[in-house]
Amino acid sequence: MTIAPQQFASDNYAGICPDALAAMVAANPGSETAYGDDHWTERASDAFRALFGTECEVFFVFNGTAANSLALAQLCQSYHSVICAASAHVETDECGAPEFFSNGSKLLVAPTAGGKLTPEAVRSLATSRSDIHFPKPRVVTITQPTETGQVYTPAEIRALSATCRELGLKLHMDGARFAHACASLGCDPAEITWRAGVDVLCFGGTKNGMAVGEAVIFFDRALAEDFDYRCKQAGQLASKMRFLSAPWVGLLDSGAWLRNAAHGNACARRLAAAVEGLPDIAPIFPVEANAVFLAAPEDVLETLRGKGWRFYTFIGGGARFMFAWDADPARVDQLAADIRAAALVSEPV
Repeated sequence: MTIAPQQFASDNYAGICPDALAAMVAANPGSETAYGDDHWTERASDAFRALFGTECEVFFVFNGTAANSLALAQLCQSYHSVICAASAHVETDECGAPEFFSNGSKLLVAPTAGGKLTPEAVRSLATSRSDIHFPKPRVVTITQPTETGQVYTPAEIRALSATCRELGLKLHMDGARFAHACASLGCDPAEITWRAGVDVLCFGGTKNGMAVGEAVIFFDRALAEDFDYRCKQAGQLASKMRFLSAPWVGLLDSGAWLRNAAHGNACARRLAAAVEGLPDIAPIFPVEANAVFLAAPEDVLETLRGKGWRFYTFIGGGARFMFAWDADPARVDQLAADIRAAALVSEPV
């Protein structure tokens, strides 16, 4: 079978990393109790508690849309609202799932430079109205890293959390690429979650080397009451749960979760450095995780498409390249060479 050349349009293109696959294979022989009452799910939950150094409630679901939507629905009543950045995934790419699963909780969108929420933006939306005709603000959700590839620092998260506490709001983190933020910051995962005031984290496995699966982690354990029923009702309770949880054992016990993310981040920096200074080519956003957004003339983008490269242009108008655990540095260099050649050809004489 012919394997197509590696692409960097999305980190969802990647296969399963060896550590996750080996754990899934190890979970296969014999029989195990169904619906999460198995030792693999217990091991994975305990591995998260060890990673974060605290007691927490852990649930495993199939994908990020379910993780975020069900977590937000757990925190809201239908008459509540959720504050998010204009570019947040829950606003732009969840097909209305947060509103659907919460029976109508409204997303209040804050225009932000580069995709980061600020305490000022949260305060402005949360205090804009307090009458009964307006959905009552209940939750702030931040994406770590943001859709534009930028990373919230511990200080920024603590500042947001302080504002949330002052205003009586809960703080949710969409961590589809949470591991990449940890690798970028070089910090303990606890420092940008519960110690900084995050109530609920959706920790992404799919973009970190797993075939499928995300973990919803409640640091405020009281908020998790009956969340298992919510997962069941939403079709997110896996009967053979061990195949969702076992890959996490492989990632967390081996440290692959962080190595995978660090490699993706390094490949993003490799591309950014290789195209720096090219005429009419410039980063749209700082390269802080595993994403590179490049502004380029349309003829350069068409040349890249003609060479077979795939990429998206839905954020910022430029080309987005994402680097996963399996990104081949030689292939990254080939992309950089093709960008360089296209840019130099398009340069006016």
